[in-house]
Amino acid sequence: MIYNELVERGSENFPIELYLLDKNHPRYEMSFHWHSEIEFIRIISGKLNVKLNSNEYIAKKGDIIFVNPETIHGAIPDDECIYECIVMRFDVLNTADEDCRFFIDSLINKEIVVSEYNHNAPKSFFDSANTLFDSMRASNQGYKFSVISALYGLIAAIIDNGMYSTVSSAQILPKNKSLPRLKKVLSYIRENYDKQITLQSMAQKANMSQKYFCSFFKEMTSKTPMEYLILYRIECSARKLKSTDMSVTDVALSCGFNDLSYFIKTFKKIKGCTPAKFKNV
Repeated sequence: MIYNELVERGSENFPIELYLLDKNHPRYEMSFHWHSEIEFIRIISGKLNVKLNSNEYIAKKGDIIFVNPETIHGAIPDDECIYECIVMRFDVLNTADEDCRFFIDSLINKEIVVSEYNHNAPKSFFDSANTLFDSMRASNQGYKFSVISALYGLIAAIIDNGMYSTVSSAQILPKNKSLPRLKKVLSYIRENYDKQITLQSMAQKANMSQKYFCSFFKEMTSKTPMEYLILYRIECSARKLKSTDMSVTDVALSCGFNDLSYFIKTFKKIKGCTPAKFKNV
């Protein structure tokens, strides 16, 4: 799915959150979305097909993916994949130094873009990135100091090795000019997934003909609009099954499925088990 993810990360004073994603996680297949925060993705095992705006990567064990702010991104894991994500506000790094503040502000304001797929990055980058993930996972008494230290180390490695580029409006790829339309459709799905949504209504949100919209949407997300809508609804249902006491029938109805047997069949096809079993795992 694609939507603007509006979630509070960590706490107000430490806005960093770690997510471990395996087959039991409701969002194991990362639906397309975007947010204003920075995101790091680390592959623990298997392979992860990651798409960032117009770019696509096959990341493997040990790889680190950097997701710049406002980037539409999604990922499909293979059968052996386990991966972690850290999503955070970079303004957690407070510094009075003018040069340091300039780089951080430029990153937040999207005036610079960090290299996305860093499999050939220097050892200093991987050392800092792994310390970041390991510290967040351990959450020892002093882990926040380790996390902040690792983030400064990451920035130093990025700057020292030229792993970023400046951005101007003239450098935006033509394909990316259509991203606002895509975001508009994704927001529409997020806000109305529990109601009837038609191909025509989605195409109208993008201000495109249905034929062109289908081609455009498939190119950008690797899924047809209806495939994406169904996946989004299944993802929402999986979250509700794990986080509420709602019955399977009520979850299905609240996520836009009016046919219970179709919901169960579709859920099992996507998640590999029935909704009832998923709820109790």
